[in-house]
Amino acid sequence: MKQIVCLHSLTPEQIRQIEQAAPGFELIIKNKKELTPEQVQAAEIIIGWSKTIASHALQEDSQLKWVQTWSAGVDTLPLERLRDRGILLTNSSGVHAIPISESIFAMMLSFSRQMHIAVRHQLQKKWESDLKVPGQSTLGEINGKTLVIVGVGEIGRETARLAQAFGMKVIGVRRSDRPEPNVDRMYTMESLHEALGQADYIVNVLPLTDETHHMFDAAAWNAAQKGACFINAGRGPTVDTASLIDALRSGQISGAGLDVFEQEPLPADNPLWEMDQVIITPHVAGSNDRYTERVVDIFTENVKAYVAGQKPPRNLVDYERMY
Repeated sequence: MKQIVCLHSLTPEQIRQIEQAAPGFELIIKNKKELTPEQVQAAEIIIGWSKTIASHALQEDSQLKWVQTWSAGVDTLPLERLRDRGILLTNSSGVHAIPISESIFAMMLSFSRQMHIAVRHQLQKKWESDLKVPGQSTLGEINGKTLVIVGVGEIGRETARLAQAFGMKVIGVRRSDRPEPNVDRMYTMESLHEALGQADYIVNVLPLTDETHHMFDAAAWNAAQKGACFINAGRGPTVDTASLIDALRSGQISGAGLDVFEQEPLPADNPLWEMDQVIITPHVAGSNDRYTERVVDIFTENVKAYVAGQKPPRNLVDYERMY
């Protein structure tokens, strides 16, 4: 019998959901340490990925034909080897739209209302109504401010929808300047710096590719409107960390909400830890209690098509674009 190997825990209902969508397949659920090399090599479909199983999954006699990742990003996978083997690759794009957009707004509202400073005062039992930090004004509001979203995919669309509800002007930046609901104006990547010059808040939700590596560098910060806040919920290496620290120190960027970093965990001696104008979360913006449910829904739709001899209709990765 053909085999599907899933590296993540599933509920009995989710197991039934997959089994009903994939008749003729045996579903094996084990973590990477429990799987034998023989089970990895025999799998036609793998849900999830791990460097631990890569050598066995990509052997010449492996049965692997399709990988459904547990994450939206695929930059940590051996893309060239998967492509050369003709293996289908689908990601979990769309799973993160709600939790990440809500995390983005938690950070933006914190900067606007200086909640992060109030919490630090609370820990010191300090009653202080002046919450401003160097380079920032006192309490503000996001209504009427301009938000620039760089990378308008599923997460960017949901972020734009929420921004419109808060009365913000929304500018989008992506490969295509095709209009998008809830985005007032769309720029292509070639016009990134022009867009940044209009931003009160900059949200980065770009994937990591050769093109986007260190896209946010000294030139980008200098092009930004002075005093803009920057939020990174995309990929850490899209940002040149050293130049961001310089921009924060100079006040060119007044605050940074960072969920992802070039090096994770963020080293204890990194200056970002000590900056009052920085909010740090440990790569958890996309985490929530409905994650597995949403991944299984994506996989179920895809596997129904796969069983019928069709390509998976959702989130098929373009190896040339790397997303």
